[in-house]
Amino acid sequence: MQNAAFSNMGELLAFLPEDQLVITEVLRELVFTTLPQIQERLSFNVPFYSLRKGICYIWPGAVSWGCKTWQGVEFGFNYGNLLADEANYLERGNRKQVFNKRFFSPKEINVELLSAYLLEAAEIDEMVYREKMVKARKRS
Repeated sequence: MQNAAFSNMGELLAFLPEDQLVITEVLRELVFTTLPQIQERLSFNVPFYSLRKGICYIWPGAVSWGCKTWQGVEFGFNYGNLLADEANYLERGNRKQVFNKRFFSPKEINVELLSAYLLEAAEIDEMVYREKMVKARKRS
């Protein structure tokens, strides 16, 4: 159960506390600047981004996951396990595929590194899509 239901991004942004709003807006701008062709949609009441498949998401802590909320804003990669992440920048927790980074201030955001990860994630997205298409053709 979530603590809110939004029909559009404007409603989500209006709901956020100021600190999470600023971080969310910086991250959204980074996503759109790095990958201008990306599509944004609300899923689980937070923005998810896709090209062929899912690339990443922004989860402000004020929007609950189940009954849990938290401080800061989480930026996650759907296929984080496939990113090189040589800097060991992303948090893995106990997840096998989705890796993320939580920000408590816009100053913590490493724009250059996240931009590089977004570009790599776009390449992975295309690779996963092509592999799926090859498998589908073999089955037909």
